[in-house]
Amino acid sequence: MPPFDATQFLRQDLNAFPPYSMGHTPLADLGNYIKLDLNENNFGPSPKALAALAAMPFYHRYVEQEELRKAIARYVGVDVEHIVTSNGADEMIDLVQRIFLDRGDAIIDCPPSFEMFSFFARLNGARIIEIPRREDFSVDVDAIEKTIADCRLQIANSGNLQSEIGNLKLLFIASPSNPDGGVLSRDDVERLLALPIVVVLDEAYAEFAGESYATRVPSQPNLIVLRTFSKWAGLAGLRIGYCIAPKPIAAKLLQCKPPENVNAAANVAARASLDDLDYLMANVRRIVAERERMAVELTKLGWLQPLPSRANFLLCRVSGRTGKEVRDALAARGILIRAFGSPRLRDYVRIAIGRPEENEAVLRALCDL
Repeated sequence: MPPFDATQFLRQDLNAFPPYSMGHTPLADLGNYIKLDLNENNFGPSPKALAALAAMPFYHRYVEQEELRKAIARYVGVDVEHIVTSNGADEMIDLVQRIFLDRGDAIIDCPPSFEMFSFFARLNGARIIEIPRREDFSVDVDAIEKTIADCRLQIANSGNLQSEIGNLKLLFIASPSNPDGGVLSRDDVERLLALPIVVVLDEAYAEFAGESYATRVPSQPNLIVLRTFSKWAGLAGLRIGYCIAPKPIAAKLLQCKPPENVNAAANVAARASLDDLDYLMANVRRIVAERERMAVELTKLGWLQPLPSRANFLLCRVSGRTGKEVRDALAARGILIRAFGSPRLRDYVRIAIGRPEENEAVLRALCDL
C-alpha cells in the first residue's frame, strides 16, 4: 500500500492561490537601511507605550480586551458595543468576510487597492468583482452603482437569490487609499452608503488625513470602519487593529472571533498609546508637514510626479525609467521604497515619509540617479 498522502485533502481551489509578500527585511539588517517601503511610522511608539511594555509582568497570562475596547471607544467617540479588536486590521478584513460571505458570494474591490481585500476574498471562496479606479486613481462610483443595480435587476428578473456575478454583499474601499493616498469625497461616500451593500471603509491612515467616518457608524447600518495602531501609533510590529461596526454586526464579530486574538503586548501598548495622544499626534503632524515638503522637493527633480496624498506616503509617477529601476537603485544606496508588479503601477514608486534626516537622504540619492 502506498504511503498516505495528506496533500490530497488540501483545497484544490488553492493550487493557484497567489501568496502575498511584503518583501520584509531581516530583523538583523534593519539598522542598515532607511526603510520607507511599508508605510511604517519611523518615529516609533510613544514613550509611554515602551514603558508599559517594559513594566508588563503578566506575559504568561491571557489578557482581557474589554478595557482596550473602552479606551478605543472613547478615542473614536462611539459606544464600546461598536468596537471589536483584532490582530491587526488584516485579521479584521478576514473576520468581516467570514461572517458575511458564503462560498460563491461576491465582493467589490477597486484596484489598485490594498491587496488584502482580494487576498482574503479568494481565501474565503468569494468572487471578486473588480471595478478599477479611474486614471487619476479616483473611485468610479458610477460604475459601482451600475454594477450593483445590474446585480439586483438580475436577481429580480430571475427570482433567484443570486445574479450571474453571485450574491454581492461587501464593498471594500480605503480612504485614504493605498497606494495613492487619496481620499473619497463626501459626496462619493454618501452615494456608496446609499447602495444596498455593506461598505467596509478602511481608514488605516485616517489620523494623517484628519477625518474619519467612525462616528457615522451608529446611525449607518451598512457601514463598517476599519482602523489600526500600525501607522499613527508606530505599533506595526505588534499587530493591533479594530473596527467600528453597527452593534448587531459587532456582536456577531465578537461571537465569532478568536477570544485571545489580541496579544498581551499589543493590548498594553495600545492602551498606553491612547494615554499619550499629545506625543503621537505631534509626530503625525511632523509626518504630514514632511509629506508636503517632500511633495514639493520631489516635483523639483523633474522626473518624479507625486500624487496628492493624505496618508503617510507619496505615490510618484516615474518618467524615463521604471519604478523597479528606481527602487533597485535606491536599495543599492541603503534606502528601501516600494515598486509594484502590476502593469497599472509599473511606472510608479511609493515612498513612505520618514524622519527629516531620512527624507533628506532620499532626496540626495534621487538627485544622483
